Order: sequence, then structure tokens, then C-alpha cells
Amino acid sequence: MDNLDMKILSRLLNNCRESDRQIGMELGISGGAVRARIRKMEEKKIIEKFFLKVEPPVLGYGVLYFVVSGENIDEVFEQLSLVGEPYFVVPCVGGITVCGIAVKENLEQKIELASKLMKDVRVLSIFEAENQGFSSNLTKTDLEILGILIEDPRQKIEKIAKSTNMSTKTITRCIEKLHENEGIQFTLIYNPEKIEDFIPHAILTWIDGELKETLEDMNDKFSDYYLQIPFIAKNQIVLFLYSDSIFKMDELTQKVRSVKNVKSADLFIPKKISFYIKWLEKAIFDFKKLPRLHLTYQTN
Repeated sequence: MDNLDMKILSRLLNNCRESDRQIGMELGISGGAVRARIRKMEEKKIIEKFFLKVEPPVLGYGVLYFVVSGENIDEVFEQLSLVGEPYFVVPCVGGITVCGIAVKENLEQKIELASKLMKDVRVLSIFEAENQGFSSNLTKTDLEILGILIEDPRQKIEKIAKSTNMSTKTITRCIEKLHENEGIQFTLIYNPEKIEDFIPHAILTWIDGELKETLEDMNDKFSDYYLQIPFIAKNQIVLFLYSDSIFKMDELTQKVRSVKNVKSADLFIPKKISFYIKWLEKAIFDFKKLPRLHLTYQTN
């Protein structure tokens, strides 16, 4: 892996439907060179799969985030499954695991239930996501295409049109609509342990002040190190970065802590990243049974 590989990986993490040619133009290399590097990352299992990431609030679900201490990931997963549908599980260096659970209703009660169930696990933090601006006005056609893209988000428009008997114009319009929704991301799942010479890491910051102003400040200072665009949840900003050494990683963390409005910042180094789509498949299936043509949600 070199810095060019990391930049290609970053582009794909933020939009895996971006063409090899477009990525090459922006990085100053040919589309063929980009394609060869992507293929190499797939062969080395650095890129595990291309993935369509849908934030649960887009489909009317709430999200609870858990930060727990413990090595028994299977036990944590089993207990959290009693609260809601697992959304993602990320075990990190140091025995810390970060989890996201999609829940349909009664979030406060679910937090209380989770606290009682997880007696044998040290819960460091539980908080509810309150993403700003996640909304959807998805039609059954949009959701049908969404269901197809779950299998392979890089599918060609012509292939989707053939399998659905829809026009390429309809497919293009739906995909553009999905792209515009901030709660839907065409991305990929990578294996941090396979990345040599670089360390992917996340910094979870707690903000006491104006989120937008703080995010703009962070973009100015750290965008050269972004692996993915930052994620905002409630009064947190999560930065996804990469460094070429533990010393650079520590330096970046200290700089983040010095940013105005940052109350605290915690460093996480992922060992594995797992996303689950059972909740998403269930949400699509349930909506298809409803008589109405539109599924509309707005979260504030």
C-alpha cells in the first residue's frame, strides 16, 4: 500500500460508484491504473466488498450506539440482538467494541433494557443518534432498486434496467436520488488488518458548541488525512483518518483535542468492520406490503 492506494480507497469509501476514469483524473493517473490498483486491493482482501450503507433513520428506525469493553464479541452481539437489529459491530485495539443497533421504537426503554442485559460487559457509553437532516421520500420503485444495489452497489445501470424491466432513465433518476440522500452512502467494507504501512483510525469527539463551525474548522485542519467524510451524531463528530505511524496518529489526536469547541476526543483503532443488513431487508420487505407508494420520514 502506498499513499496513492489510500487516496483511491478513500475515494471509493466516499462513493464506490465513482468511475475509475474519474478517480484517475482527480489523482493524475489513468483509469486503467486505478482499476489495476483496485483489483490488487481486492485480491489482497483489503477491499472485502462494495457496500450500500443506509442509515436506519432514513427508513424510520432509531439508532443506539454502544461502546463496550470486553473480548467476547459473540456475547456482546447476542445481548444486543435482544434490544434491536445489529447495524454494525467494530472491535478495536485494546478490547473496546463499538456497536450500532437499529431499533424501531421506545429508544429510552431499549437503552434501559440494554443496560440490564449487559451485566457481564463493561458499558463505557450508550447514546442515541440524532442525525440532522436525514430524510427520505422513497417510492416503492426506489426501494426496489435499493434492494438490488444491496447485492452490488457498483452494478451498471443497464444491468439493473434489464433485471427490473425498468428504463435506464428511471434507474438513473433513482440512483441520483439515493446519492443525494445524506443517509445513504455508496461505499465499501475494508479490512484494517490487511492495510500495510498505514493505520486507519477513528476519533470520536464530543462537541460543546456550534457543530457546523467546528466541523468546518476540522475540515480545514485534517482533510488531508481523511479516509472517509466525518460523521455527525447528536453532539458528536466522528473523524475517520489514516496515519503512517502511531506517532502521527497520536499527534493528530492531540491536535483534534485542541480544536475549539472540542470537549473531549477518544481514539479508536478498528481491527475489523462488520455491517449487517437484516434490518434493512426487513424494512424494505415490510414497506412493500403497505398500500401507499411513498415512504416518508424526517428526523431532526
